[in-house]
Amino acid sequence: MTDEIFMQRCIELGRKGLGYVAPNPMVGCVIVHDGKIIGEGFHREFGGPHAEVNAIDSVKNHDLLPSSTLYVNLEPCCHHGKTPPCSGLIIRKKIKKVVVGCVDPFDSVSGKGISQLRENGCEVEVNVMKEESLRLNKRFFVFHEKKRPFVILKWAQTADGFIDSLRAPGSEIRPTWITTEKLRMLVHKWRSEEAAIMVGTETVRKDNPGLNVRDWSGKQPTRVIIDKDLTLPSSAKVLDGSQPTLVFNRHNDDEKGNTRYIKIPFEEMTLRRILTFLHGEGIQSLFVEGGRNLIQGFIEENLWDEARVFGGPKFFGEGTRAPSIKPANLSQIIIGKETFYWFRNYMNY
Repeated sequence: MTDEIFMQRCIELGRKGLGYVAPNPMVGCVIVHDGKIIGEGFHREFGGPHAEVNAIDSVKNHDLLPSSTLYVNLEPCCHHGKTPPCSGLIIRKKIKKVVVGCVDPFDSVSGKGISQLRENGCEVEVNVMKEESLRLNKRFFVFHEKKRPFVILKWAQTADGFIDSLRAPGSEIRPTWITTEKLRMLVHKWRSEEAAIMVGTETVRKDNPGLNVRDWSGKQPTRVIIDKDLTLPSSAKVLDGSQPTLVFNRHNDDEKGNTRYIKIPFEEMTLRRILTFLHGEGIQSLFVEGGRNLIQGFIEENLWDEARVFGGPKFFGEGTRAPSIKPANLSQIIIGKETFYWFRNYMNY
């Protein structure tokens, strides 16, 4: 159980990098001497020192390192990227034992870091708390193994199964709120944790969302908009140039400040084409907020990994029906008068 205790600490530390380290993985590291932690660290931001470096630097007496054990939730890197390889640092510091949560699927590592450590006399134990380590970096693993971003679907629905009320022509352009302000704050936190956020034409036309982080602190996601025939008005908030925005359409490629227009065919495999493009741009995760047809498309093509659904106490009677999803791998939490449903598509990670 001792190894699990220290690995759990690695996972707790690594989680602190959520929203800041992508497209790198979230990694935490602790260094243990005689059963006590003498150093710890985590990967804080993309391009910055890795967890192993921060943990080793935090050790006051480096003379203890050769007789210490290093714990890390992901295999140490062995290639030169934005920073030097961590496996080389571990070898130079003469750390003789390393405990690893799971193997890195990235082609430049993928077992090579472990092999390098063993070839240099280091004892390496692998797959301690493997499932928990994999779950921490689900975005990273899906990105590299499926060659697409990790896809999170999100919507709120009424007690009678609607996501929007029936709107008469000329109705005010604004969201139809189903949940409370506190839950909207949670959604903004989620936005800050993902690389990109996506909606379709009708959502922009009806709600005019900003798709930014306002009720939380953190990075602004890249906005991904589907505007097949480029019919959205230039006054739409998503076209204000305040944050990086990708507009997929079937007419032209163009760039206007922070807004890029990407031409793609819409005849077939549209969502797959978009996800492939986003993968090529290094976008590791995608938060899909609407509308109904867009979300249902991801479900029907099995191009999703999580669905986060709020159920509110309101009744609309008529309007736009909520997406339909099979209730497999479902968890739920009661939050005041509302319910949060969390679906996980374990076929994909």
